[in-house]
Amino acid sequence: MGVTAKWRSGIATDSGHVREENQDRSYVDDEHGVFLVIDGVGGHAGGEKAAETALNVIRAELRHNAGSLEDRIRSAITQANNEIYELAAAGPGWHGMGCVLTLAVVTGDRVAVGHVGDSRLYLVWNGTVKKLTSDHSPVGEREDCGELTEEEAMLHPRRHEVFRDVGSRPRVSDDDDFIEFREFQFKSDAAILLCSDGLSDMLTSGEMLDIIEQYDGDPERTAWQLVEAANTAGGTDNITAVFVAGGEFVGSASESMIEARARHSITRSREGSEPAVQQHRSWGRFARLFTTRAAFLIYGFVLGILIALGALRLK
Repeated sequence: MGVTAKWRSGIATDSGHVREENQDRSYVDDEHGVFLVIDGVGGHAGGEKAAETALNVIRAELRHNAGSLEDRIRSAITQANNEIYELAAAGPGWHGMGCVLTLAVVTGDRVAVGHVGDSRLYLVWNGTVKKLTSDHSPVGEREDCGELTEEEAMLHPRRHEVFRDVGSRPRVSDDDDFIEFREFQFKSDAAILLCSDGLSDMLTSGEMLDIIEQYDGDPERTAWQLVEAANTAGGTDNITAVFVAGGEFVGSASESMIEARARHSITRSREGSEPAVQQHRSWGRFARLFTTRAAFLIYGFVLGILIALGALRLK
């Protein structure tokens, strides 16, 4: 688990119940705000090699490249693409290998995203979850434009086909049909989730949100809860989750939030009972005042009678 003053991050990954190997790769650099999920494509050896190559190249390129953040992200992904392509051309066993990936770089309160394929990035804020990357696949496009519901897309037989990948052919960084770049605000009370399709094919966004809303300060635990839920739902592919919580993010269903609501309820209950207490106190003061005045009147009445009787005797 990584920790900074501005965010906390956690990683979880598993091969799932069907595949023996795990071709997913993930990376977290909290100090520099770099978060990455990679899903290998192209068979056991090829998929793993492509994902591992992309991880190593992107990590190194981001550290040494200069220029704007968008240029650095595009350059790093392009360099990974071309190195994978060259390796595949040189090794017959690696022909056709590649990967899909989602890279997020956080600077201050902004997140820059470089994305290729059908891995995903979600933003969680104010009790909602929103997918901020597009699925570069025929089924994903239909889901994004509303032709298919999320559940229909998850069950579609062509779900795993993609028309963008990293490594299948040479690229330049500004190819229009290659890297999807986006930038958005990352508030301190928000969270982001990067994941491979092994998670998003098993859990709806609503099911992910239910788990994330239990977050109580341990991002790695949340990441593993997501992976375990995907395995419980079938685990038909490798599953990877990188969860990054802003410094002020707390799940609405977390224990600390439930306790806070309980304390607030008690406070409001006490505040609500205050008028009754004040009314009781006011009545007590009135009763004491009334009793005192009544006693004084009775005393005066009795004293008046005694004086009158004394006067009659004197006569």
